[in-house]
Amino acid sequence: MYAIVKTGGKQYRVEQGQTLLVERLSADEGASVTLEPLMYRSDETVVDAAGLAHVEVTAKVLAHVRGEKLRVFKFKPKRGYKRRTGHRQELSRIEVTGISAGKAKAAKAKAAAGAGEERAAPKAKAAAAAGEEQAAPKAKAAPKPTAAAKAPAKPKAPAKAKAPAKAKPASGGEKASEEAEDGS
Repeated sequence: MYAIVKTGGKQYRVEQGQTLLVERLSADEGASVTLEPLMYRSDETVVDAAGLAHVEVTAKVLAHVRGEKLRVFKFKPKRGYKRRTGHRQELSRIEVTGISAGKAKAAKAKAAAGAGEERAAPKAKAAAAAGEEQAAPKAKAAPKPTAAAKAPAKPKAPAKAKAPAKAKPASGGEKASEEAEDGS
């Protein structure tokens, strides 16, 4: 008999009496904690939510410890950049004290019996719904108004008149105009 539980974002396969290191738990040393089961296996496998609701995995917190030191070294060549840091993960050592599946088998049997009823029920519901549609058809929506029935659009405002173009001086600029005056 074993269970797969989830704690600290990781999944573990546990059996009764097993000790393991998990991510730090908020419970004190000596306290009992309940772990979230994802699967239970004994004579039969239980993976559905209804069956797992009856499965309980309990563990006792033995100690809070720190993992081994991990060294992190950063290096960029030809730049003189070197950094060394370390990290120690906070962990909890737990012992699985019990895996119980009180009503898991009964829930699975009930779910199997309920599944047979549910398979027959949709057909009955579909037949009843079809009978209702024939008895009371839906009213049709009103037709949309046509283009002729719409209100006439406002006429556009007339465009503004453009300003007259400025007169350009004759070629040669001011000298050409002065010579024209002298020659008279």
